[in-house]
Amino acid sequence: MPAALRFTGEDKDMTLDELAQFVEEARKVGIPGNRPIRAGLSCSGKIKQVEIALTEGAD
Repeated sequence: MPAALRFTGEDKDMTLDELAQFVEEARKVGIPGNRPIRAGLSCSGKIKQVEIALTEGAD
């Protein structure tokens, strides 16, 4: 089983729909809402990738 749930934008940057899908998938697998997420940003500050640990302390 992967240690994290990771989404990347289909193009270079993520869209709001892709971010919403990430949140939906995280909730489906039972990740608590207070778990921190990591984001990779482009040079222009747009989100390229988001990731959340599936278990506490796996980060």
